[in-house]
Amino acid sequence: MNATLWTITIIAALAYTAGGASLLLMSRQRYRALAASQQWVDDFGDHHLTAIAVVKLTGAAGLMLPAAFGIAPTLTPVAACGLALFMAGAATTRFRRSEWAAMAGDIVFLAIFAFLAWGWFGVLAGA
Repeated sequence: MNATLWTITIIAALAYTAGGASLLLMSRQRYRALAASQQWVDDFGDHHLTAIAVVKLTGAAGLMLPAAFGIAPTLTPVAACGLALFMAGAATTRFRRSEWAAMAGDIVFLAIFAFLAWGWFGVLAGA
């Protein structure tokens, strides 16, 4: 179970680091051009997009660093909970835009973060 948690945590953290960095460093037009599923950026202002990117980057760091270094490891499942809530907001945006396939992907990410939170809380409790 521990290897599974680490594998999923690393993949999720890398994905959110890439997503947050690209949102932070690319222009709105270039980010929108990445894929048809990125049209949601038109619903938000520049400062809001920066905040979303920072949340992604902070969440990715929160997933990896506490457990990896053993410093406040409880923050790893807390970060997973925060990212699950973040993805609930993303799914809500997709619902509002009637982007059903993209919303399904957001729900999968939400489930992954819920699994990570459950798993890491279990590891920390010694289960």
